[in-house]
Amino acid sequence: MKPIFLLGLIGATILQIGTSAVGAATPTEDGKAHFGWLDYAGRDAVFDRPLGKGEYRNPVLTGFYPDPSAVRVGDDYYLINSSFAFYPGIPIFHSRDLVNWKQIGNVIDRPDMMPFDGSSLSNGGIYAPQISYHDGTFYVINTCVGCGGNFIVTAKNPAGPWSKPIWLPHIGGIDPSLFFDDGKVFIVHQKDPPDKRYAAHTAIWLMEVDPATFAKRSDDVMLVDGGIKQPWQTDYIEGPHLYKIGAQYMLWAAGGGTGYYHGELAFKASKPFGPYTADPNNPVLTQFGLPDDRPNPVTATGHADLLQDSKGKWWAFFLGTRVYDLATPPQDPGRFTTGRETFMLPVMWRDGWPIVTRKGASVPYVAKGPMLPRNVPPGRFLNGNYAVRETFTGSALGPQWLFARTPHTQWWQVRGGELTITPRSERMGDTVQPSFVGRRLAHMTASVATPLRFQPRAVGDEAGLMAVQNDDFYFAFGLATNGAGKLVLQVRERDGAKDPPHGKVLAARPVSRPAGMPIYLRMKIDKGVADFSYSLDGKRYLPVLADADASSLTTAASGGFTGTVIGPYAEAATK
Repeated sequence: MKPIFLLGLIGATILQIGTSAVGAATPTEDGKAHFGWLDYAGRDAVFDRPLGKGEYRNPVLTGFYPDPSAVRVGDDYYLINSSFAFYPGIPIFHSRDLVNWKQIGNVIDRPDMMPFDGSSLSNGGIYAPQISYHDGTFYVINTCVGCGGNFIVTAKNPAGPWSKPIWLPHIGGIDPSLFFDDGKVFIVHQKDPPDKRYAAHTAIWLMEVDPATFAKRSDDVMLVDGGIKQPWQTDYIEGPHLYKIGAQYMLWAAGGGTGYYHGELAFKASKPFGPYTADPNNPVLTQFGLPDDRPNPVTATGHADLLQDSKGKWWAFFLGTRVYDLATPPQDPGRFTTGRETFMLPVMWRDGWPIVTRKGASVPYVAKGPMLPRNVPPGRFLNGNYAVRETFTGSALGPQWLFARTPHTQWWQVRGGELTITPRSERMGDTVQPSFVGRRLAHMTASVATPLRFQPRAVGDEAGLMAVQNDDFYFAFGLATNGAGKLVLQVRERDGAKDPPHGKVLAARPVSRPAGMPIYLRMKIDKGVADFSYSLDGKRYLPVLADADASSLTTAASGGFTGTVIGPYAEAATK
């Protein structure tokens, strides 16, 4: 039997709640949706192999955790990820051993910090942040696509609070990264070249900036032109990071886009502004070129950050996708619902050049770990197979919970072991801020269950569980009322912009239950198939819809850069 581990609610408050609360005995006639807990269980066969001594498991962060950036401060390590238009933005993790990570907060955790309103959940918002540390201060530099451009925030404590954004109108393009060197500060970033010849033609640029204000101190100098023909993929060259290793300056950048052809490229120079020489063995990291029929493929590896641990060993953190089907011909980068995840591998060196994956080598799911004392923090699980229960104790949601864009009103409440959500007419599909809060889907095969107490008052009132890729692609499994005033459980799906904004009903089943008693909802996702069932006692589940095509939750169908997010929601009849 798989154990169920109770999760303590951790850390930072996303938004402070009001003083009134609804306890477990509150009648459902209040019109609100009451969720007693949320169980998540995930089991992928690839994680079944036991770990040997000194081994660790990839991905180190499962689920939608793309574009990792990491920094060491003494014996402590911190890592951040992209979050696009989900709020709070830029999750930040702490570790002592590079393998076991605990979320300590979010960089963007106040509604006034970033204007996500109207942004696409999977194509807008926070792209490829970079974290750095210098003279007692932490820095995160980033791009908010469609909501302001490039910016920097700072903090003395990585758990926060972080400063208001310092906007960088003089830094064009995307994916900026800070570099500190001998009293000088530089920003390396992606930007179009002056002679842009085709859509995928981009370049890497460098500018010196003021250490205090980040104002421009030099011209913007092009370091690498992605349009120069090479024996490797340089299309959409982006995501740059600059390091000083010995007397050499090393530039890392992602090439080939973020899909099937993705890889990491290395360049060296004797001065920050170059000229830069390409590694003749580029890419230093890729899965492009491997057999498409290989077992348990990891694809789209790249957007890497380089880190040296306290023992002097070098590591690369990078994104990759675990796909359940590459399809024929291969889809870009394959079918997956879990999003782009954070992987880690040791860096080997040859003739002064780095190697992360040797030619033809697959990214391993199990590898030898850092020679650092293992430090497993209490709390949430972030890799491998596990089952957890979110108990909604305390007075706030933990930092792992995500909203669709920034909430500006307090429509949820945590109190007495219950999450209460007030239905609102703002609904998923309307590019607004719906009453939905979710957690990342971290496994190809997973289930989510919750007890729901809710009494819909009108047609259009609905509450339950939702699985979301973005506003155009989602499933909703909820308790509603039909035109005759009878309770029904229904499954709605929106499978692209061709469908109505609030989706189409795939299945509906009349239900009845004693007043005030919960109905248990369960959603299972097994690769490209989804099942929706319910129970009146929490033990025996009955189907509402089985073997539904869940391909709408894959990035191959929905586009964008996120993974599936699953959790409770409540909607009110449209005004």
